[in-house]
Amino acid sequence: MAEEHNGMAKGLMIGFVAGAVVGAVVALLYAPKSGKELRRDIKDKANDLKDEVSEKLRLARTRAADIINEGKRRSDQIITDAKEQASHLLDDADKLISTARERAGEETKKVSAAFRSGVETYKKENG
Repeated sequence: MAEEHNGMAKGLMIGFVAGAVVGAVVALLYAPKSGKELRRDIKDKANDLKDEVSEKLRLARTRAADIINEGKRRSDQIITDAKEQASHLLDDADKLISTARERAGEETKKVSAAFRSGVETYKKENG
């Protein structure tokens, strides 16, 4: 999508420059002026056009830099958020594992005590 936007912007810029050049040349050619005045006018128009294009390029570069910086800022924020979520999930998993180990240990003690009690009862009854 960015490539499509860049291509469209580039085409628009080329169209703008071409239209400005053609318009300036046609206007100068139909103006009733001497050769010296015409050359000066062409030179002035060319300089004006160059200045306009330079300014538009500067604005485009600034805009592109702003877009890139915003993209970096957003991606950094997404990475930070993902790390925080992963950290919370790992903490939750550690708590669950600890709880499960404690419960397993308690149940093992209960089963062990019940088994010993059963063995003792068996020995008392059978000899």
